[in-house]
Formats: sequence, structure tokens, C-alpha cells
Amino acid sequence: MILKLAWRNIWRNRRRTWITASSIAFAVLFSSLIDSIEKGAWDNMIDNVVNFHYGFIQIHKKGYWKDRTINNAFVIDEKIEKLQSEVSEIKAMVPRIESFALAAFDEQTVGVMLVGTDPTTENLLTELEGRLSDGSYFTTEEKVVVVAEGVAEKLKMSLGDTLVFISEGYHGVNAVGKYPIKGMVSFGSPDLNKRMVYMPLKEAQWFFGAEDLVTSVALKLDKKEDIPNSIVAVSDKIGLEEYEIMDWEEMMPELVKAMEMDTSGNYIVYFILYTIISFGIFGTILMMMNERQFELGIMVAVGMQKLRLAISIWMEVIIIGLLGAFCGILLAAPIAFYFHENPIRIEGLVDVYEKFGFEPVMPASYDWQIFFIQAMIVFVLTMLLSIYPIRKVLKINAVEAMRP
Repeated sequence: MILKLAWRNIWRNRRRTWITASSIAFAVLFSSLIDSIEKGAWDNMIDNVVNFHYGFIQIHKKGYWKDRTINNAFVIDEKIEKLQSEVSEIKAMVPRIESFALAAFDEQTVGVMLVGTDPTTENLLTELEGRLSDGSYFTTEEKVVVVAEGVAEKLKMSLGDTLVFISEGYHGVNAVGKYPIKGMVSFGSPDLNKRMVYMPLKEAQWFFGAEDLVTSVALKLDKKEDIPNSIVAVSDKIGLEEYEIMDWEEMMPELVKAMEMDTSGNYIVYFILYTIISFGIFGTILMMMNERQFELGIMVAVGMQKLRLAISIWMEVIIIGLLGAFCGILLAAPIAFYFHENPIRIEGLVDVYEKFGFEPVMPASYDWQIFFIQAMIVFVLTMLLSIYPIRKVLKINAVEAMRP
């Protein structure tokens, strides 16, 4: 009976109902878009660095990450080879040997990260072949390199030109070689775009004088949520006496700290936003109560219990809150999807982003959880604000309320 009364009351004055619902809907819209863009920007930054090279988990020889030299390379033993078949979360394993080298062409030189990798598994992890901007992808037995666009631009090279590399190989071996450029790749991360050079794993092992050795094995997972279980499973299988198993957060603590600082700063923004939202919703509720003073006074005067009347008003606010939250989700979802597919490019901060190795774009995250969480937060705020009309009804004086 009370629910039926509440439902009829909210539609007796459609204009008032839609004004209240609209204020709640726009609150959900703004909070969802802010959260979506923030989460999308960080997901894009993590993707730039993690999925373009590092992977979510890497296996190294113990102590490698503190002293990242080729002398800490290791042989992939049977325990590591069996990981993909024994740990269901692992979708691919990418063995690599990598070290810094001096690349030269004509009279130009530049320092690069020379990565020897298996073409097939590398492509499964980083989709390297799909990042080709010119030329073609290399194969296992070829003696060629694929270079990042920034390296080629710095050295003023084109396809077919030959790069000369000088580096220090395994245990001080002289590493010198020259290789033609077969392809060029483009990364979203400017940092990677200016220093990455890839060659087949076997050829890189020969170049560094480190036959059958690798410096890392990157593991491909489908989801970040699989990281904790995967680390435990891998640790159990291969042990931690000889190897170190690190996730992307351990390998890039600076990125994690920057994300934490940004998130902490956003709490202030969210507090201000929710405060403004609360005042907006409270204003519409206040307007609704003032307009209905006479009506409420009459209902109390004719014998309706104040408690039942208060519950009826509370249910009206809840229904309007649910309506507004639902409309807010419907408004936010297509806008977030648009900015997910068409990221905001920050033209004025290109240099700043490049210093941190990130692509200067801000795509929105299209995660339905964001919309529902923000809708729930605004709905809870609405429920808390509904305490005011309940108190107002419980304290109402019928005679004073019916005065013109």
C-alpha cells in the first residue's frame, strides 16, 4: 500500500520528479566519466610499458634485477620449460637475451636496447608484428633486425640499411656485428620507441657469445588478476633458490608510486565532487519538501500516521534515486565508449608525457564496474540525504503546515 502510494506520488508532479532524477543522473554521469578517464589513462600507461615489453611476470636468475648485466644470464632448464603446461594461467613464455649496445650508421650513433627474442612467442606477448609500420617481421633463422621508429629516425635510416652494433658480450666477450633492417615498429611508449632493437634469439645469443643463455623469460597472462596465483604456482614449480620471479609492480616501482600519488590526489577531487553532488541533490529534495508542505499537513490532519508518511516519502526518494542512477549509467556508458575508442590526445603535454615514457593520450576505461560503483555511491548519498525529509515529516505540525 505504501509503495503504491509512493509510486503514485512521484508521478503526480512529473516535472519535480524529473528535476530530482536529473540531478542524480548528472551526478552519476560526471563522477563516472572522471573515474573512467582516470582509470583508462593509467591502464593505457601500464599497457604502454607492461604489454609492450615487460609482461606481467618475468623470471630471472637470482640477483639479475639488481645487476642487470648479460653475465647474469641463465640456461632454461626442464622445470621452466614445463611451466606453460603445468600452470594454466600462463598463455605464453617469451625467452629473451637483452643488453645495451651502441648502434651506428654512417656518422650517427645511438645507444639502444638490443633484444634477442623468439619471433613467435614475442608476437603473442607484445603483438610486435602488428606494430610494424614498415617492412616485414623477422623469422627464427634470419640474421636481420627490426628497429623502433625513433631509432631509425635518429640514425636517419631506412629499410635495407645496415646497422653496426658494438657491445660487451658474456663475460667480457667482444660483441660486434652488422645487420640489415628488415622492419620498423612503432610503440605507444615514446621511451621504447627511441631505444628498442629486436633480432632473432639464436642470432643474439651468438652476437653476445652466450649460446643457449637468456637473461629473462617473460610470461603472458590473460588478466592482471591472475598475477598472485601465477607467482605462487611458478615459485612452487621452479623454486626461489636459483631464480627470482617478479611482477610488473616490482619491476617498475616508480610507475606504481606515481599511480598511488595520483590516486591519493584524486580523493580530494572526488570529495569536492561528491560534496557538490550532495548539495545539488539536497537542493532538489528541499524544493520537493517545501512544495508539498500543505499536502503533507492535510494527510497528517486526516489521520495518516507520521511514520507511515515518512516511510512513503523515503520510498519516493529511493525510487527517484534508482531512476536517476539508472539514467546516469545510460548517459555515461556511450560517452565513455566514445572516448574509449577515440582517446583524448593531450597536445600541450606531449614533451612531459614523453619524459615519463608514456603516450600522450587519455582513453576512457569502458569497465561497467565503474558505472555501477559510481551509481551506488551517488545512490547511497541520496539515501543519506533522505534522512532530512523523514525527520521533517516526523516533526511536522499539521496546523502550521496547512497555513497559506
